[in-house]
Amino acid sequence: MNTSELLGLLARTLAGLDAEASVASRMCRACTTILGARGGSLTLATLPGEQVTVTSTNASAARVESIQEVLGEGPGRRAFDDDRIVSAPLGATLGDDPFPLFSQLAGEAAGSGVWFGVPMRVGGQPVGVLGLVVGPGHELTRDAEEAQFLADAIGTAVLGEIDRLGWTARARVDQATGMVSAQLRVQPTDALAVLRAHAFGRGSTLEEVAEDVVARRLSFADDAGAVETRRSEEG
Repeated sequence: MNTSELLGLLARTLAGLDAEASVASRMCRACTTILGARGGSLTLATLPGEQVTVTSTNASAARVESIQEVLGEGPGRRAFDDDRIVSAPLGATLGDDPFPLFSQLAGEAAGSGVWFGVPMRVGGQPVGVLGLVVGPGHELTRDAEEAQFLADAIGTAVLGEIDRLGWTARARVDQATGMVSAQLRVQPTDALAVLRAHAFGRGSTLEEVAEDVVARRLSFADDAGAVETRRSEEG
């Protein structure tokens, strides 16, 4: 299918979706449908090494993105860094699986299958990632070149709407990072690593931990070289 045909298919698919939803949400759902995936998500790069989830088609896809954010690794992160399509199994890991912990946790969250990370490029540079999950034994219904073209089309469309995207959750993460940085007297990158580690240990999302820090339900203190956490009592 040539690019004109792909754009026509994208337009027809978008026409059948909720017009009240955001551009990012509709583009993500349209590409998920066209590529034969059972779920999808969009992330955008904010700072070097950091990506924020803009939208997900379902709770399972959102959870997988949260796992990548907490771990700081996964096919989506690698796809952005290497500027190429990267896939990883969900559930049972293979001997050469580069992300065994991600595969295990993501499989528990989304069921078995394969997660694809497709870099979204604008002007030839990656700006984010289209994440897609397919069932076990399945592949994307379009080839890699077509998937890449659609991801690039999404990137251009979403960046055009960037001022309308909701950044409340990410703003809380940034605020919590600053608070932990001050509490522990460490660099922001180290403070973010502490938040991620706490989210991993607690089995929650980075945003949930950040919300607890900002609301002062959770604080970090340096006590004799050991990091302690304490929760204030609910009123």
